Amino acid sequence: MTLADFPRYPLTFGPSPVHQLERLSSHLGGARVWAKREDVSSGLAYGGNKVRKLEYLIPDALAHGADTLVSIGGIQSNHTRQVAAVAAHLGMKAVLVQENWVNWPDAVGDRVGNILLSRLMGADVRLSPAGFDIGFRDSWKDALREVEESGGKPYAIPAGASDHRLGGLGFANWAHEVRAQEEQLGVFFDTIVVCTVTGSTHAGMIAGFADLAENFGDRPRRVIGIDASATIEKTREQVDRIARRTADLIGLGRDLRDDEIDVREGWAGDEYGIPVASTDEAIYLTGRLEGVILDPVYEGKSMAGLIDLVSSRQIPADSNVLYAHLGGQQALNAYSGRYH
Repeated sequence: MTLADFPRYPLTFGPSPVHQLERLSSHLGGARVWAKREDVSSGLAYGGNKVRKLEYLIPDALAHGADTLVSIGGIQSNHTRQVAAVAAHLGMKAVLVQENWVNWPDAVGDRVGNILLSRLMGADVRLSPAGFDIGFRDSWKDALREVEESGGKPYAIPAGASDHRLGGLGFANWAHEVRAQEEQLGVFFDTIVVCTVTGSTHAGMIAGFADLAENFGDRPRRVIGIDASATIEKTREQVDRIARRTADLIGLGRDLRDDEIDVREGWAGDEYGIPVASTDEAIYLTGRLEGVILDPVYEGKSMAGLIDLVSSRQIPADSNVLYAHLGGQQALNAYSGRYH
């Protein structure tokens, strides 16, 4: 099978926009930095990167006769907010297990931002005290069983829609979308920078760009994942596994090389979801130079990585760098004590 053979339920406006970050590029004095904006990709509850993944999961859910999407994430999960939005859009139910992934003392953290939006859209939100982990959780399995016992037909969507057979397809398709936009813009992005935690956004890109190089004659590119999990080995293993699985699904026709799985550490801090000095600097710099807002959990950390890699010339000065802005600004509401 090729990527085009998989059914896709459109949930985005179309290609997400690409634009140059001219003032940031000038400030860094090196590579030209562009952004592709998943934060404005969809009209469903502010969009974000998970909508692309759900475009490939929803046909499978409908084919199985599901009436309830059951997923899991942290209290301020961008993913569960997007699951709630898609469920509302399709007239389905959503059950969301929201765990205490972030050790951050905000008095209203479980009542603002993403979780507030999920409740507004009618999701059954279930708070859990469990801490951060990208693996399968008993609380999620319990929720699936409870839906079945109540007569519903659940569809299981793991954290980030990542560790799912189809979880990498959305961003394999994103890679093909980038190629079409390059032709329109007259530019080639030799380096992609993206945040990675549960892994399928980064993994899908790896598979998609490998497909373009292997089967469509494109020049190779670097896809650099900036770890924000602070559990680097778990994330690296998951990216590797999902990338290889997705490459097989879309008919790459060869094994991925180890050097294509590029997950960088150094900007996550000691704990998932806790901003550090480089996160703050990236958020303020991007906001004040470009008017582009980043969040402190994911995008602030991936932008911090990009800034350092460009400034140090680890990304060469003659590069065109595409920064994948995955959304998630709603979580800023739970960090009001830090950003004011």
